[in-house]
Amino acid sequence: MSKVKIGLVGAGNIANTHMTNYQNVTDAEVVAICDIDKGKAERLAKKYGVEKFYGSIEEMIASETLDAVDVCVWNVNHAKCAIYAMEQGLHVICEKPMAYNAEEAAEMKAVSEKTGKLLMIAFVTRYADETRVVKDYIDNGYLGDIYYAKAQYVRRHGNPGGWFADSSKSGGGPVIDLGVHVIDRARFLMGLPKPVSVYAAAYNYLGNRKNLKTNVGWIPEGATKDDICDVEDFATALIRFDNGAVIQLETGYSINDLPKSGLTLCGTKGGMKTGDGPLTLYTELNDFMVDTKIDINNLADARGGFEAELAEFVDCVLGKKTVTATAEDGLVCMKILDAIYESARTGHEVVIE
Repeated sequence: MSKVKIGLVGAGNIANTHMTNYQNVTDAEVVAICDIDKGKAERLAKKYGVEKFYGSIEEMIASETLDAVDVCVWNVNHAKCAIYAMEQGLHVICEKPMAYNAEEAAEMKAVSEKTGKLLMIAFVTRYADETRVVKDYIDNGYLGDIYYAKAQYVRRHGNPGGWFADSSKSGGGPVIDLGVHVIDRARFLMGLPKPVSVYAAAYNYLGNRKNLKTNVGWIPEGATKDDICDVEDFATALIRFDNGAVIQLETGYSINDLPKSGLTLCGTKGGMKTGDGPLTLYTELNDFMVDTKIDINNLADARGGFEAELAEFVDCVLGKKTVTATAEDGLVCMKILDAIYESARTGHEVVIE
C-alpha cells in the first residue's frame, strides 16, 4: 500500500490533536471522520480538508476503504469501537486508557489475537523526547536496577468537566485520565515488571470548583459547570511489582497544593527526575553526590510525542516496525487502574492476578 488509509473515530479534543499530528506523518492519510455528533465530525473534517464524515463507525467502515481506525471516543466506547473495527478487518490504535475496565481490555486483546489485527494503545508519554533520553540513560547502565519510582500528575484546578467528570462515560477521574500516563511511563522505563498488588486512597471533596474564575484545559465541547461530577478529585497509591519494585502514585484534578507532573526514578547506581524543571541525573562522582542537568533543547532527532506515536502505528501497519505499546501493556495498566479504584473503595490492599 502507498499510504495507510485511516478512519478517525471521534471528533473531540484528542481527535483534533491526532489530526494535527497526522499532517506530519508522511505515510498516513485520514480519509474519513465519524462521531455520534455528526456536526462535530463535519467541523473537524472541514478544518483539516477531509472530504468524508459520518455519524457512526458502522457507516464509516461500510462506506470507505480503510486500512485502520484511530479510536478517540469516550472511554466507555473504546472496546465497542475497537472490537467492531478489528472484526471488520481493520488495524486499530486506541487512545488511553485502553478501555472502561480490565474486563473490556481483555476482550479487546482477545479479538486482536483472534483476528490477527494490530491493536496499539496510545500511551503518548512513552514517545516523548524526554522519555527517549531517559531510556537511553537506563539502557546504558546509568541507573542500575530501578526499584522505586514517584509518578506524579496533579492539577491544582484542572477538572475539565463534561464527560471527563461523568464516571458513566469516563470510568473515573484523574486516575484513569492522568494517572494512566505516569503509571505506564514509569512501568515502561522500569522494564515492564508485573504488578502484584495495590494499596490506594481516593477523595472527592472539591468537585469541579465551579466558583473559581481561573481557566481549565481540555474542556469538552458543550461542557458546562453544572454537569455531573461524580469522579475523584485526587488519589494516591502504592503499586508493587513481582521484582520488588514500587511505584508511588499521586494524581488529581483538584487539590490545595502546587501542581506537579513527572517521574522520579531511583536505581542502584543513580536516579533521574523528569517533568517539572530540567531533566536531572542524580549520581555519585569522585566520591561526591552529583546532580547533573541534562539539556535536551537541541536534541538532534526531536519529535513531538503524538507525532512519534502515530508514525509508529503507521509503520507497524506497513510492517516496518513491531508495536511498542501493545495490547498486553494496555491490559496490565487497566488491571492496575481497576485495583486502585477497588482498593480506594474498600480501604484494603488489592492483589492483582
